[in-house]
Amino acid sequence: MEIKTINDWEKAVVFLLNLDGWDLQHCGTGNKTYDAFGKTPKGKSCILEMKFRKKYYEEKMLESDKYETLMALDKDIVKIFFVNDPKGNFMYWLDTLEMPKPVKKYCPDTSVYTKKRLHKDVYLLKENQAVRINIDISPN
Repeated sequence: MEIKTINDWEKAVVFLLNLDGWDLQHCGTGNKTYDAFGKTPKGKSCILEMKFRKKYYEEKMLESDKYETLMALDKDIVKIFFVNDPKGNFMYWLDTLEMPKPVKKYCPDTSVYTKKRLHKDVYLLKENQAVRINIDISPN
């Protein structure tokens, strides 16, 4: 997926969440470790890291380096990992999530300009650990 397309999807998520009482701003085009920041519907400061997957995976992958960077932010900031895939949208509230043990996965390099792959430590999050929104229940 192109960076512009990803940024458009991120902006769309921000727009839709703002319609539902959030107060978010997109910042995914900068050098931040997250894609949006602002306030939850309850007025708490928050950040959102977003991933958009073309393929469905039962477990949602979060790189442990990304997790550690997010969790190093101020403890008063709510940290949310948002995943979109063909079966729906999943929001993981990282501050209250009991993280599984990390596993090694052969993943693409972080850079979008290379096709290099590396072994990375990742967390595989279960769907039942997330808040699900707009789940597609139509038959394939």
